[in-house]
Amino acid sequence: MSLLEQTDTFRGRNEVQEQRHALPKEKKIEFLQVEKKFESGGKIIEALKGVTLTVEKGDIFGVIGFSGAGKSTLLRTVNLLERPTSGKVIVDGKDLTTLSVAQLRRVKKDIGMIFQQFNLLESKTVFENVAMPLLLSQTPKKVVQERVAELLSFVGLSDKAKSFPDELSGGQKQRVGIARALATNPSILLSDEATSALDPQTTESILELLKRVNKEYNITILMITHEMNVIKEICNRVAVMEHGTVVEQGEVLDMFAHPQTETARNFVKSVIRDDIPPSVYKALANSRGQSRIYQIHFVGENSGQQVVSQVAKQFQTQVHVLFGNISELQGVPFGNMIVEIGGSAADIARAYQYIQQQNVTVKEIS
Repeated sequence: MSLLEQTDTFRGRNEVQEQRHALPKEKKIEFLQVEKKFESGGKIIEALKGVTLTVEKGDIFGVIGFSGAGKSTLLRTVNLLERPTSGKVIVDGKDLTTLSVAQLRRVKKDIGMIFQQFNLLESKTVFENVAMPLLLSQTPKKVVQERVAELLSFVGLSDKAKSFPDELSGGQKQRVGIARALATNPSILLSDEATSALDPQTTESILELLKRVNKEYNITILMITHEMNVIKEICNRVAVMEHGTVVEQGEVLDMFAHPQTETARNFVKSVIRDDIPPSVYKALANSRGQSRIYQIHFVGENSGQQVVSQVAKQFQTQVHVLFGNISELQGVPFGNMIVEIGGSAADIARAYQYIQQQNVTVKEIS
């Protein structure tokens, strides 16, 4: 299927998904000027530098950054595994840094956590691993039996209840970890690089499971990752961290369409290539006659209305697609094209003006 044909397949859909924030949403987690300093070898290390973020109730919020960006430290402040040096971490309106030990214990029961390396007890069965948080809180045996059976069914491991972790695949271990994190019926789930140790196919299945957790249990998910594809597949909003600070944040769709920082642009490029391939440079070098090269970014239905093909039909120009890709992000068409438009200078100018009037971002390359 040609790129133009791919574009045409998006016709007939709703224009763009409805605005997610038509009404204000309840704040679930707030970081207010959070700082965290460590002492190492007589030096002070600033892991977090005045981080301010809001995670709304029911969201899947992603924090992405390279190693050492501070994202793991930030995540661990939500249940005070790392206590901030200064600033506030507010969960459901409560500043965790001001709570007593007993109060904090109650809040932590409402926060589940899953880990990159699963953190299962190897000497315990799958059933016992999932039951552990309930047993520690002295939950009645009958309730434990019912809850664990429900969760193992939910994650698709009912037949593995008596198995031990070393009998499971990586994906199955992570499903056990998710079931365990849900045991106490939390309203928040923290995901610490939960898919980093998994292959792509297993990662996809785990992300689908987390979507179900979010939707069916109405659980707010805060996840950290260094993989932009994870952000693309599951998150509603994202924050980009670098050297302990948030350098960019916003809707995932907006960030893919218009990344503002070099770090964000590099992460986006890891998923959707928008630079000029060598083959295009070769085409430019061999180009004859009068032509111009344009790069077109588009998001949503207006951009899918055959912008490029309409140029060829409406103007005395020749249009060649040199490079392009189209994908979907949260159900919305999203893509990038590099096109060569040939013809007279006047016709090319009129074609360029037409493209600018469409719902796309266009810039001239040559």
